[in-house]
Amino acid sequence: MIVYQLETQISLEEYSMILTESGLGVRRPMEDLMLLQKMIDGSNLLVTARQDQQLIGLLRGLSDFCYRSFVADLAVSMSFQRMGIGRNLIHFAKDLAPNARIFLFSAEDAEGFYQKLGFQLHERCYQLKPEQQLL
Repeated sequence: MIVYQLETQISLEEYSMILTESGLGVRRPMEDLMLLQKMIDGSNLLVTARQDQQLIGLLRGLSDFCYRSFVADLAVSMSFQRMGIGRNLIHFAKDLAPNARIFLFSAEDAEGFYQKLGFQLHERCYQLKPEQQLL
């Protein structure tokens, strides 16, 4: 049985493990453990999927739980992918803030997944990378 829940904290070891096992680790600064810890500590939206207390899925983000929710990571261990766990993590987060819009960046190979769930491309999303100057 898979248990979905909102958690207040996960360990750095669990976070690193789920990023690696999901394949998302190739897009994250895995060598910078202090930064990874700050990413966890700065998140107030940690929805987990656990089987026998083992972390098999994680949705990490920020939310005011009424207007906006921002998903930073959606990671499911490769051996548990295509079982609806990612969808269930998003449903759980949506149920926590039913009136909030959910925003996320999609990996190129995950665009179809999000479109299938009903997400729509937003034309006015902007980013400023750390190496770029704010004018």
